[in-house]
Amino acid sequence: MNVEDPPSSSTSAATNPTHTVDPPPPAAEPPQPRSSPPRKQQSQVVIPPMDPNTLYSGGGISFLTGNKNGRFSYGYSSFKGKRSSMEDFYETRISEVDGQMVAFFGVFDGHGGSRTAEYLKNNLFKNLSSHPDFIKDTKSAIVESFRQTDADYLNEEKGQQKDAGSTASTAVLLGDRLLVANVGDSRVVACRDGSAIPLSIDHKPDRSDERQRIEQAGGFIIWAGTWRVGGVLAVSRAFGDKLLKPYVVAEPEIQDEEIDGIDFIIIASDGLWNVLSNKEAVAIVQDITDAESASRKLIEEAYATGSSDNITCVVVRFENT
Repeated sequence: MNVEDPPSSSTSAATNPTHTVDPPPPAAEPPQPRSSPPRKQQSQVVIPPMDPNTLYSGGGISFLTGNKNGRFSYGYSSFKGKRSSMEDFYETRISEVDGQMVAFFGVFDGHGGSRTAEYLKNNLFKNLSSHPDFIKDTKSAIVESFRQTDADYLNEEKGQQKDAGSTASTAVLLGDRLLVANVGDSRVVACRDGSAIPLSIDHKPDRSDERQRIEQAGGFIIWAGTWRVGGVLAVSRAFGDKLLKPYVVAEPEIQDEEIDGIDFIIIASDGLWNVLSNKEAVAIVQDITDAESASRKLIEEAYATGSSDNITCVVVRFENT
């Protein structure tokens, strides 16, 4: 995430899944990859495969509600990369809500510190799943839960000196529906019949509709290495960032899809998307049937290609047997 501070000034944090094991100790820098490896060859980056100090990953499998022959598997990986600290968090959770199975996947990319991203990991799905209209009006529940979570976080932030914020790219699997909600420049991409289909659009200040919204609210964007809200923030929507309210909002854009025909989805922070296109990421995952292995491969390729950010991704594969 590009903010006013360079990568080397990030605040440290750990990343861990909700339902697996405790977080690993602070990550050590990995060996440097060979210079300029060809992207289509086997990855040249050397990440010790079983060393939790460099890359943390896991996964699981579940059956689809309403389809006894369908199931999905998921894998996640998170890597500090070349940053001095880790500001990415992620969430993978399967719960029962009002008698229905619900799966929630999210990637949260913090900026100005890790506390906003960690707060989202701990509270966003809890707030969403407890919303009274979650099952019957899921879209409205998502919008209201995002808004309330942001307000609750800002209320807790009153004593903090330094401003902080986070993106949120989430996918909720409810029966045979997939609802993707996005705030910021992390991203969700689907593969359908071998093609890369974007399920979210990055919230950047130079998006014409975002620029208009910011200026109508009394804000401004200027060029400071990239387009930034108030000359500070390189995303136009985020949780937190209390000093940039009401210009930077936590209002999600939501896409509602039937899972029929979707082979898999990738949810990832911009540490991946800054160096890999949607098409390239889908091509990497396409022939890897194990979701955790696919998520690790994406991180290895992004790092080898030159990503200088934290890199976190979740891969969810849908299967009909």
